[in-house]
Amino acid sequence: MNLDQIISAFAVYALPVIFAITLHEAAHAFAAKYYGDTTAFDAGRMSLNPLRHIDPFGTIALPILTFAVSYAFAPFVFGYAKPVPVEFSRLRKPKQHMAWVALAGPAANFFMALGWLIMLLVLRASGVAEAFPHKVAQAGVFVNLILFAINLLPIPPLDGGRILTSWLPVRLAYKFAQLERFGFFVVIALLVTGLMQYWMQPVMALTYGLLDLLVLPLKLLLN
Repeated sequence: MNLDQIISAFAVYALPVIFAITLHEAAHAFAAKYYGDTTAFDAGRMSLNPLRHIDPFGTIALPILTFAVSYAFAPFVFGYAKPVPVEFSRLRKPKQHMAWVALAGPAANFFMALGWLIMLLVLRASGVAEAFPHKVAQAGVFVNLILFAINLLPIPPLDGGRILTSWLPVRLAYKFAQLERFGFFVVIALLVTGLMQYWMQPVMALTYGLLDLLVLPLKLLLN
């Protein structure tokens, strides 16, 4: 990949990534406030301003570093946004509502993927010849499918881990939550070894199949 290709990829993915991260984190904050915890709201995180959700290391430095290190082998990019502060004890029903707060982020990515897919269908049906908006819409679907799948991985502190913690009996939930301190390293190891694909590929395929089913009426209408 030369410099021109890198710049082109950045231009295509910048907007979808910004929206995907921002709305994911804002959705967590909104859900937490809805269920009784205003910590994220008070911290200004229930916001559509991307700057409020960017982590200098996780959102900027780490993606560049992982791409640079892996470029010669099996290129991948990994990063994260600034975690939304949630005091689960302040939720009205902490154990039950924790699952809904965690699910809000991936749900936002699911609906953003749906929105980008609708945009792609409309662009095609409208006969838009310019390739750039098509690529942006495709990137929007892809990025949100990735975030949806990786965040549902049942490893704390990822959203899937918090959802599983909420479902487990209290004693098991407490023990499982202790894995959170190692979660980041587990995810990195899965990415580096390529094992992550055995989770990502089927989840993304199933999710895209559901999205395709949801837009079927629109496809029929546009055709």
